[in-house]
Amino acid sequence: MNKTLNTPENADQLAKGETANYKKLRLLVNVISVALPLIVGAMFQFKFTDFVWPFDVHVLPLINAILNGATAVLLIGALVAVKGRNIDLHKKLIYAGMGLSLLFLVVYIMYHTTAGHTKFGGEGTIRYIYFFLLLTHILLAAIQAPFVLYAFLYGYTGQIEKHQKIVKFSYPIWLYVSITGVICYLMISPYYA
Repeated sequence: MNKTLNTPENADQLAKGETANYKKLRLLVNVISVALPLIVGAMFQFKFTDFVWPFDVHVLPLINAILNGATAVLLIGALVAVKGRNIDLHKKLIYAGMGLSLLFLVVYIMYHTTAGHTKFGGEGTIRYIYFFLLLTHILLAAIQAPFVLYAFLYGYTGQIEKHQKIVKFSYPIWLYVSITGVICYLMISPYYA
């Protein structure tokens, strides 16, 4: 928690969300929340297929699956920590989860701006399951950023009631996106070129 934001002098202002630092952080969250889906959407319009990585580009989805899986483990650990009232451990696990999610985004953009799309080759029921999981994964990933960022902001600034309220919505989405990212990877990985 940021001690400069969560002081007795700032308690009334913080409860109203009015400190100058909080306003700057809120603006940053809003900018990221709008820019992120635009950037990810734009990346599908621009392909740098002539770019050659010094490694097999198909290792990047595996890295992202590992990052998603690790994030899910951290999120579960963070929930266990907060239920056990170990707030310091909870914060550390959430910070690590945020860091892995940021790294995931970088790797995701690296892969999808330079590699072609892989088609799922499964047939029958498994195909419907895959596309259901993929579609819900993509839709929830697209909307999760502002919820996760605001949950983080409220926790970081000590606005615990607001934090708890938004986490009831943002946590299951973040966890679902992390877990389904791994499942979708496992399902499509046999079809990578």
